[in-house]
Amino acid sequence: QVQLMESGGGLVQAGGSLRLSCEASGRIFRINDMGWYRQAPGKQRELVTTMTSGGTTTYTDSVKGRFAITRGNAKNTVYLQMNTLKPEDTAVYYCHAKVQTGPLMSARDHWGQGTQVTVSL
Repeated sequence: QVQLMESGGGLVQAGGSLRLSCEASGRIFRINDMGWYRQAPGKQRELVTTMTSGGTTTYTDSVKGRFAITRGNAKNTVYLQMNTLKPEDTAVYYCHAKVQTGPLMSARDHWGQGTQVTVSL
């Protein structure tokens, strides 16, 4: 089993910053992509940002220049630094990882439980 544990959500005023963390644990052979998705009330879950094991990053347009994804040295952690937050960033943020549990296994999607980020005016 693979577990993703998130932390760092909360309530912040517009213009403020938050840092999310996610650590993967369990039966892990290799982690490929790690990243963050979010889901606002009444909306579909959307990609925020992702980083490959090689360090290539992707950001959704609405967060470019404000959010930054990094991965820890052990490669089983991922962080999301969120600056200049806006009310429209309010959502539940989910950590995502594509994980191989063995050398002959295909990489599969794993999700954290989600952490609430609320940005007030």
